[in-house]
Amino acid sequence: MRARMPDNPDETTEISVRQAGARGGSRTLERHGREHFQTIGRKGGKRTAKLYRELLSDFGKRGGRPRRPALDEYVGEEVGK
Repeated sequence: MRARMPDNPDETTEISVRQAGARGGSRTLERHGREHFQTIGRKGGKRTAKLYRELLSDFGKRGGRPRRPALDEYVGEEVGK
């Protein structure tokens, strides 16, 4: 996926944010390769685990992922009275 520069410098081509991100990701992949993405993903996961260790531990105790509070947790014990 190669971006083409317009022939006239005054001419602009509009692209969406999603398209720009896809172009940037493709270009990074071409330049640095798959190993680069694996490395930065691993570093990000370790950093997240370090910063949010207690929160992630709580998620694990709840079954492995965040759980929405039940309606009675929002309203309190007033439900059913």
